[in-house]
Amino acid sequence: MKFHHRISARLLVTAALLSTATVAAAQNIEVYKRSSCGCCTKWVDHMRANGFAPKVHEMDDLDPIKKKLGVPMELGSCHTAHVGGYVIEGHVPADLVRKLLKERPKARGLAVPSMPAGSPGMEGPHKVDYEVLLIKPNGQYSTYAKR
Repeated sequence: MKFHHRISARLLVTAALLSTATVAAAQNIEVYKRSSCGCCTKWVDHMRANGFAPKVHEMDDLDPIKKKLGVPMELGSCHTAHVGGYVIEGHVPADLVRKLLKERPKARGLAVPSMPAGSPGMEGPHKVDYEVLLIKPNGQYSTYAKR
């Protein structure tokens, strides 16, 4: 019986250390959203669950931050984030943000225009196919991924 308890204790210690390491390795991300937006809060939760450490700034008017970060008006969505020198506009999946940060392309960032059903934070019974767009330095954009 003592052997079983030692193994259990070691597993608990190992799990705690791994959990601490994950928290320590979390990527900081600045998120700008309206306080009343529930889907934005769900996207923040999605990012947190996927290893990001969101710092949320609630604002009434997001246009100044979108303009400052270079988000083309036609790519606008309900929230804007900034991570690793890139803008993240809308419901971009966390795995694609990680890919962007790993690849480090010359770009302003990623965008998911509007609020497509089935994207992170917009989960529900219906899902639509959508594109994640790479915003180039000149403001043009191209498809980065399809979901």
